[in-house]
Amino acid sequence: MIIAAYIILGFTLIQLAVALFNLLPGTYLPEKGVTCEGLVSVLIPARNEEKNIKNILQDLREQDYSDIEIIVFDDQSEDDTRNIVAKSAETDSRIKLICSEGLPDGWLGKNHACHKLAEHAKGDYLLFLDADVRIGGNTIGKAVSFMKKQGLALISIFPRQIIVTTGEKVTVPVMNYILLSLLPIVFVRKSKFTSLSAANGQFMFFNAGIYHSLEPHSLMRSNKVEDISISRYLKSREHRIACLVGDKDISCRMYNGFSDAVNGFSKNVVAFFGNSFLLAALFWLVTSFGFIAVWHSLSPAWFIVYLVSYILTRIFISAASHQNIISNLVFIIPLQVSMGIFISFASINKFFRKHTWKGRSIN
Repeated sequence: MIIAAYIILGFTLIQLAVALFNLLPGTYLPEKGVTCEGLVSVLIPARNEEKNIKNILQDLREQDYSDIEIIVFDDQSEDDTRNIVAKSAETDSRIKLICSEGLPDGWLGKNHACHKLAEHAKGDYLLFLDADVRIGGNTIGKAVSFMKKQGLALISIFPRQIIVTTGEKVTVPVMNYILLSLLPIVFVRKSKFTSLSAANGQFMFFNAGIYHSLEPHSLMRSNKVEDISISRYLKSREHRIACLVGDKDISCRMYNGFSDAVNGFSKNVVAFFGNSFLLAALFWLVTSFGFIAVWHSLSPAWFIVYLVSYILTRIFISAASHQNIISNLVFIIPLQVSMGIFISFASINKFFRKHTWKGRSIN
């Protein structure tokens, strides 16, 4: 038990160091960006996004970087998504609407939508954006500048999450806690190890030449965590990638309420642990109940070190994620419960092959 307690303490100190590291420069897009240096194809897969699509189209119109084309793929929406995009295209020649002709066998919906969007893109850069993302300022210009300066094939950003309801407060921060306590973000760009890869399909900015030569969405056509798999694949082909955290200029309300978040996060939570349910379960057990071993086996001084490290880790990650620090501390226990639910549901869905997303099976 003593050995286990020291291991848990050591792991908690490592989490603290990683969280602190992720507050340093290199976690966000640099502030300076170019005005116009190459056409950017902004590609938006959309299925039943009538509540969001108008907002992101307006954001794109207001971007400082103006050399863009905007292509929306309507993926058999059952709401007014198609009509909203069509009306926007009438007033802005940069907007184009593509309508799905059906989902081919062997493809997941979003992967197919992204692949079809890329086929119609003419840009030097391809920016895949989810319809519920909001961007402001010169986000696109900063991405172009950073890609050129660093010689990158892919930039992916985890947007700052807009958290409204209590159900979201006890679920949404879980993903950033896992990511930013295990992975120093800058290592995604600096290291050649494919294990140090991460990406978020909400914002994926590609060098178009490299993308078209590899067609990663086609390769990952049936992969429900295609974003992370694509980042690892690019690294395996010796292409440089970067993963960043969103600032004030890029945000997203990912889920609306508790059940929506559980369904969404259980789709991809295990991917953060190399698709190992065992590692995911161990992480949850250690971060939820590790304090018991430290309390019973080590001195009070070491328990205080453990407790302070655990709380500081939460504070640093909340700050790096631009999330409410007080809220994340108040809801520590519910957040841990939610993490356990995500992992449990992911296991159940994998065993029974019953996971659905936006009305479609994604198994």
